[in-house]
Amino acid sequence: MNWLTGFHAIEEALNAARPLDRVVIARGRHGDRVEAVVRLAKTRGVPVRFEDRQQLDRLARTRDHQGIAALVAAKPAAELEDLLRAKGERGLLVALDGIEDPHNLGAIVRSSLAAGAQGVIIPERRAVGLSDTVERASAGALAHLPVARVKNLVRAMQQMKDAGYWLVGLDERAQKRHTDVDLTGAVGIVLGREGEGLHDLTKKTCDFLVSIPTSGPVRSLNVSVAAGVMLFEVVRQRHARGVT
Repeated sequence: MNWLTGFHAIEEALNAARPLDRVVIARGRHGDRVEAVVRLAKTRGVPVRFEDRQQLDRLARTRDHQGIAALVAAKPAAELEDLLRAKGERGLLVALDGIEDPHNLGAIVRSSLAAGAQGVIIPERRAVGLSDTVERASAGALAHLPVARVKNLVRAMQQMKDAGYWLVGLDERAQKRHTDVDLTGAVGIVLGREGEGLHDLTKKTCDFLVSIPTSGPVRSLNVSVAAGVMLFEVVRQRHARGVT
């Protein structure tokens, strides 16, 4: 069980019918948003308690909780095979090669859900896990988007290729632009860790390496920003060709 904090994340967890043990709200916290959460919790049969703010700080192990926290069962990781079976002809998956910042992972999950991806794939080791910070940074998207944790990312990428995905890796040194690759079929977007990019073997496993052109002295984008650019290039191309 983990403590989930923040109104948006808790609202989305309730909307997604995630198993919550209870919702705790700081005594004296009022307003429309509090009332909305209380009503939603009651419809889901989730108990709501009001506690002193200091007690809430202790329970949530942080003061940055917006006056609300919920005890929630840890989100189970999805199975890669389930994500691959769900692809259809226009699958979209995001594979992450060692993202370490939970805020980046949360932002990528949010962009992936908004772009219509079926899921995100992360390695079990040398990468951030699915923490409360990730859930909050995703603004509730983690409650709706499956995330598969795999022991070997390169092996998982090969499984994606065997299932009919074209893998497009982002590399700031690549000559091909991100707009020069056909992204209308089943595609996996592969992104590397902050500051380092993709590992060599990950690069070699990709079908294409592309870069996002930038100007000025800064040559690379934050990985979560780059993810959004790549994901919505997929959306743009598919809309332009009438593909949904």
